[in-house]
Amino acid sequence: MSKPGIQFDEIVSGAYDTQASTDTPVVPPKRVLSAQPETPKLHKVLAQSGLGSRLDMEQLIADGKVLVNDQAAHVGQRIQYGDRIKVNGKPLFVRIEPPPPRVIAYHKPAGEIVSRDDPQSRPTVFRKLPRLQTGKWQSVGRLDLNTEGLLLFTNSGELANKLMHPRFGLEREYAVRVLGHLSNIEKAKLLEGVQLEDGEARFGSLEEGGGEGVNCWYRVTIQEGRNREVRRMFEAVGHAVSRLIRIRYGKMLLPRGLKRGECMELDGVDTEQLIRSAGLGRVSGKTAGVRASSPVANVRATRPANKSAAPAKPDYIGADSLTRQRRDQKTKTSRSKALPRRAKMG
Repeated sequence: MSKPGIQFDEIVSGAYDTQASTDTPVVPPKRVLSAQPETPKLHKVLAQSGLGSRLDMEQLIADGKVLVNDQAAHVGQRIQYGDRIKVNGKPLFVRIEPPPPRVIAYHKPAGEIVSRDDPQSRPTVFRKLPRLQTGKWQSVGRLDLNTEGLLLFTNSGELANKLMHPRFGLEREYAVRVLGHLSNIEKAKLLEGVQLEDGEARFGSLEEGGGEGVNCWYRVTIQEGRNREVRRMFEAVGHAVSRLIRIRYGKMLLPRGLKRGECMELDGVDTEQLIRSAGLGRVSGKTAGVRASSPVANVRATRPANKSAAPAKPDYIGADSLTRQRRDQKTKTSRSKALPRRAKMG
């Protein structure tokens, strides 16, 4: 069984805030335009467009008659989705596979906004994300300025839409600290539905988590992502939220060991499982680096053989992703080091 991600009990006990930050951060691998289906050679694409043979196209490129993104192309150049090609000054439209879906998990701290432009010049979550060669990172939903926790980004608009659109109903889980203890009547209202300015809202579940003094912790789930919805719901029953942490989005958990302000890119296994959890059999472009799916992801929930049998647990994603990536990096580093030669005897 995979190691659990950040747990609600750790937040309530304070362990979440006292995690050591001495772990070595994951360094994303350098990405180049390698020989992949979505990065074909320019002369091959031109030849397939019916302009001539590959040799003719190489000569055309060498003569400076082909531009890519308004710059002179060179022989052997690879192109990718989104590149603009001109031949003898005229645009050439070709079909190239879009880049494979990529997903980033970011541990957002309080005080950062989920926006690229801010008139007040406040820190933005986008400043710490790796740069893309083409396209841009799209945030999967938002977290307000004072909310922290899991925030997902992807370069696939189709995947982003599936993950955050209300009609798909992906569950979000939060740890919420409020001022004052909820009465049974107030709990019932939050579960049955409270009226907000933009319509009725309700929690899917609400559990007590303890606390000290007037500060009380609750674990809640919700299937929408309206602006400040969790805060407004508690305010509707007379309680102010003093802290809000998202610990799960759909099946993606806040990875253990991912410190505030750090991000990690999901590997092929996690990306594939996230795509499937969103109900997408296939997203435009092939998922890069996908290995065989984890057996856990393919196990279908079955009805217990008897009443005493425990129900199947959800197959969450990302719980041990950071640990696994660090382990893989160490293994790769150790293998790349040449072993010292033994001195010959006699």
